[in-house]
Amino acid sequence: MKNKKQQQAWVVTVDMGYGHLRASYPLIDIASSERLVIANRYQGINRKDREIWYSSRKAYEFFSRFNNIPLIGRKLFDIFDKFQSIKEFYPKRDLSKPSLQLKQTYRLVKKGWGKHLVEYLKKKDIPLITPFFTIAYFAEAHGFKNDIYLLICDADISRAWVSLDPKKSKIKYLAPCHRVVERLKLYGVPKENIFLTGFPLPQENLGGARLSILKKDLMERIINLDPEHHYRTKYSETIKQFLGKDVRMDAEHTHPLTLTFAVGGAGAQKNLARQILVSLKDKLQKNEINLNLVAGSRNDVYCYFHKIICQTGLRNRIDKNLKIIFTVDKIDYFKIFNEALRKTDILWTKPSELSFYTALGIPIIMAPTIGSQEKYNKYWLTKVGGGMVQEDPRYTHDWLFDWVNSGWLAEAAMSGFLDGRQFGVDNIKKVVFEGVKEPAGNYQLL
Repeated sequence: MKNKKQQQAWVVTVDMGYGHLRASYPLIDIASSERLVIANRYQGINRKDREIWYSSRKAYEFFSRFNNIPLIGRKLFDIFDKFQSIKEFYPKRDLSKPSLQLKQTYRLVKKGWGKHLVEYLKKKDIPLITPFFTIAYFAEAHGFKNDIYLLICDADISRAWVSLDPKKSKIKYLAPCHRVVERLKLYGVPKENIFLTGFPLPQENLGGARLSILKKDLMERIINLDPEHHYRTKYSETIKQFLGKDVRMDAEHTHPLTLTFAVGGAGAQKNLARQILVSLKDKLQKNEINLNLVAGSRNDVYCYFHKIICQTGLRNRIDKNLKIIFTVDKIDYFKIFNEALRKTDILWTKPSELSFYTALGIPIIMAPTIGSQEKYNKYWLTKVGGGMVQEDPRYTHDWLFDWVNSGWLAEAAMSGFLDGRQFGVDNIKKVVFEGVKEPAGNYQLL
C-alpha cells in the first residue's frame, strides 16, 4: 500500500459541459501537483488537437440546444442522438461489436490525436484516471505505461465507452452502479478490469467515514420536507437507525424550504426557469420558499436569469430568498454549488451525472432528458427512489407543495441516501493505490 502522501495520479478530464469536470473535482487531492489536467485546453496543446476538441464541443452544444426549438427541435436532436444511442439491455447478448462512433474516434487517435498529451503524461510514472473515454484511448494507443482507469459518469453507457478490442485492452473501468458493471461485460470487458466503486461525490458534503455532515444536513432536510410529520411518524425508527439515535423528530428547521434549479453546461432548458419563477412568485414574495437558480459558469445564462427575474417583478428578492449561483471558473462553481447543496432541500435538474447526488440525501426533480444516457439515468434514479419526473412547471406552486406536505419528498431524500453510494472517492483510491478488487459493499440494489 502506498503512503497517503504518495498517492498521486494523473486526473485528466475535459472541459465540455459540467459532467466530466464534476466527476473529476472530488479527486483533485490526488491529482498530480493537486491540479486537474484539462485535455482540450491544457497549456501547450498543439493546434491540431485543440481544433478537434473545439469542433467536438461546439457540435454537442449546438445539438443540445435543439431542444429549445419549438416543434422540430426534439426530432432534430433525436437524429443526432442515434449516433450515441445505448442498445436495449435485454435480452443479454454479445454487444462487443464496435459502433460507428467508436471507429470514428479511433481513426483520429491513430492519426495522432492525443499523442502530444500522452507524451506530457509520460513524464511521471503514476496511474491515469479519466472520466472521458477518448483520453483512455489516447493513453493506450500512444504508449502510456502505467495503469489506465476510466471513470464512468452515467448509470448506463453506449459502446463508445469501451475500446475496439476490450479483451486485449489494459483499460480498467470504475463503475458507478451495478447496471454499468453488467453492461461492460456485454461489451466484452473482462471481469477483472471492472470495479464497482460508485460515483465520486464532493467530500465537503460528506463528513468523513461517519458521514457526519451528510447526516446532519439530511435530518434538517427531512424536517423541511415533512412539515405535516407524515414521514417522520411512520419511519421514525428508520431515521434513528441510519441518522442517529439522538435525532429529534420534533425539531424545528434552521433554514426555509429551499429549491435549487440547475441547468446543464450547454445552457439547454434555461427557459424552464421563467415558468418556475412565475409560478412561485407569490410564495417568494411571502418568504415561503428560497430559490437558487444555477447558472454555473455561463455568463449568458446568468444574464438570462437576471433578466427574467426583473421581468417577473422579483428583483427585490435577489440576495434575500432568490439567488443566482454563478462564477466564471468552473472549479470555483463546483465549490459554491456544493456549499449551496448543504442548504438545498430539493434539486431540480435534468438527470445528468447529478443523478448520483441523490446519495447525499437530496430528492431530485427531473427535467426532460437530453441524450440517451440521461434516459437511463432517469430510469436508475426512479428505481432508487431518489427522484421523480417534474409536473407542468407552470403549476409548480401547486404540485411542489403537495409533494412536500405529503412527505413524499422526505421519503425520496431518505431513499436516495440509503440506496445511493457515498464512498466513490474512497473506493477509487482503494482500487488505484491499494489494488482492492471489490471496494464497494453490495447492499445497494442498483
